Amino acid sequence: MEGVTVALDTALAWLAGLVADGGVLVLSGAGLSTESGIPDYRGPTGRRRNAEPMTYQRFVSSEQARRRYWARSHVGWRQIGAARPNAGHLAVAELERRGLLAGVVTQNVDGLHQAAGTRRVIELHGGLDRVVCLSCRERTPRAELDLRLREANPGWAADAGQINPDGDAVLTDEQVEGFRVVDCRSCGGILKPDVVFFGENVPRPRVEECFALVGAARSMLVLGSSLAIRSGLRFVDRAAELDLPIAIVNQGPTGGDHHATLTLDAPLGATLTALVAQLGPAE
Repeated sequence: MEGVTVALDTALAWLAGLVADGGVLVLSGAGLSTESGIPDYRGPTGRRRNAEPMTYQRFVSSEQARRRYWARSHVGWRQIGAARPNAGHLAVAELERRGLLAGVVTQNVDGLHQAAGTRRVIELHGGLDRVVCLSCRERTPRAELDLRLREANPGWAADAGQINPDGDAVLTDEQVEGFRVVDCRSCGGILKPDVVFFGENVPRPRVEECFALVGAARSMLVLGSSLAIRSGLRFVDRAAELDLPIAIVNQGPTGGDHHATLTLDAPLGATLTALVAQLGPAE
């Protein structure tokens, strides 16, 4: 079984045995949310391959860049905010309810694990449902900002050609022109979504908390992540150092396949639903 991709029935039986032992750490990525209508970065629906991501340095240094970002994000938030958990999220929540998980580390910023009922979730890259002031560090709900932006931009409307996983809609320069950005109500500082931008580091305490979960786990289950960047791959590397069994369910190859005891290329929702069924009724 080690390091191979196998037939679905065989894989599900092995996964069921692994999960039944408990102590599973789930590491999830954008591929888990595609069935909720949110595209991924590099998988089958990954339409961002040619898009240039917003960097932290550009966001804080350029008023024009912030206007462009918030106009695009204002449109994109409608789709992200309206998204609902899919069968994969619900299956992960059920595994937690049965006491089989050590925790969930998600690279996603859509909040769908929590919406499905999963309680112990570390959002590695933050969450789009919150906004942080870069001056006073006050955090406020995204819904509040959405209302303020609507009030500041009466009559402004734009239809996006596509939405990216971080809620960034693709708009033309003409659509962005004239969009008004609002600042922190408390101090007048720059507002930023409470997510980690490219060029920005994940807070060290959050990283250490994730490593602690790896150390306390009996196994790791990677769901819908290509593991193409170090941010998530480092936890798979640590799990491998600890000789934990690692199972990867993803559509397409990943950067952690060489560490995996099992890799399964299959749709996440149906596979995880079948996994829960394989475990039998909850006690």
